[in-house]
Amino acid sequence: MYEKIVFHVDVNSAFLSWSALKRLKAAPDCLDLRTVPSAVGGDEEARHGVVLAKSTPAKKYGVTTGEPLVAAKRKCPNLLVIRPDFGEYVEQSNRLRALLGRYTDRVIPFSIDEAWAEFEGFAEVSGDPEGFANRLKDEIKETLGFTVNIGVSTNRLLSKMAGDFKKPDLVHTLFEEEIPKKLWPLPAGRLIFAGKAAQEKLKSLGIYTIGDLAKADPGMIHAHLKKHGDTLYQYAWGREAEDTFEIQEESKGCGNSVTTPVDVTDTAYAKQILLSLCETVGIRLRADQKKAGGVSVGMRSSSFENSSRQMQLDSSTDVTEEIFQAAWTLLLRMWDGHKPLRLLNVTATRLTGEEYRQYSLFDTVDYEKLEKANRAMDAIRARFGEDSVMRASFLKSGVSPTGGGLNKEKRKHV
Repeated sequence: MYEKIVFHVDVNSAFLSWSALKRLKAAPDCLDLRTVPSAVGGDEEARHGVVLAKSTPAKKYGVTTGEPLVAAKRKCPNLLVIRPDFGEYVEQSNRLRALLGRYTDRVIPFSIDEAWAEFEGFAEVSGDPEGFANRLKDEIKETLGFTVNIGVSTNRLLSKMAGDFKKPDLVHTLFEEEIPKKLWPLPAGRLIFAGKAAQEKLKSLGIYTIGDLAKADPGMIHAHLKKHGDTLYQYAWGREAEDTFEIQEESKGCGNSVTTPVDVTDTAYAKQILLSLCETVGIRLRADQKKAGGVSVGMRSSSFENSSRQMQLDSSTDVTEEIFQAAWTLLLRMWDGHKPLRLLNVTATRLTGEEYRQYSLFDTVDYEKLEKANRAMDAIRARFGEDSVMRASFLKSGVSPTGGGLNKEKRKHV
């Protein structure tokens, strides 16, 4: 029996399911979005009008996540499109993680709708892992109202691969001894982190399945795909590096991160997401009566390359605008504005309760006015809800002003 067991819990059609649940809660007799061709998407008139999630009936028309809404409607003229409600998604994500947290203190978020639950000494506590996963899956459905897939294995890589086998509402195992039978027959493109460029390169080498990759000469793979090839070769055998699913964050501070449902490839959209992250960080600092003396930004590309930068601020601050200015500067030091991004992270560091500010003769910003404005917005949100007041730049973006896809309870106080 295995000493360590890892569950990968993935919400089926998360945004669509969560939006449907909110509508049904408000009006039990309303149409269930999950039963008709429907999709969650951004502003159809904006550049970011893409499908973020779709229902099973919409999938039958060929609607795919990430495609423009215009193209989706050509495939399915009667497609019902609703705007994303990231505040609701955060709440539902928190509920899922809280439920998982009743069984283990090792709940590791991967995105807003995915998380790992790790169990040490599993056999002594819960017995059969597949049976327990099925009970957990059913409990989530009955308690929270949405379905999940659960992948079961001994590490994060294999559990995630297992969870992606067949959906929805299913449990799959992928233990080391099952790799040849369950993993190797799959197309090489199904291997996590195998992007289109890697897939084409593998095909040119006569590698079409994950098994082909596992049985290939690792030296030949390295010669053609370099370090990324080495990684994919190890993944084909179910071996993961320690930092496969990690992004470095400052060890002291409070932060937020978001894994986007589609690639971010332009600066305008990246700026909106980063601002929403800084907004939530600022709100938390002010609520905790803390100020940040530093800012750290992390990013992950669509090819899963991690980068991070940090800076010390001239003066400690809890002003959203100052945090954002530093965060944007840091992001542009790492990102060319075109490489597809899938994750962004902002962390306020070097926290202090001091009110001291160092002013410059050349500084024309009225920080006292900004602080008052920020606190006034906090008060309005606390009384009337998170979306009761927002910056004008959020109105067309489809990004939530207080955490576009963010876990608002995800604090980093160490």
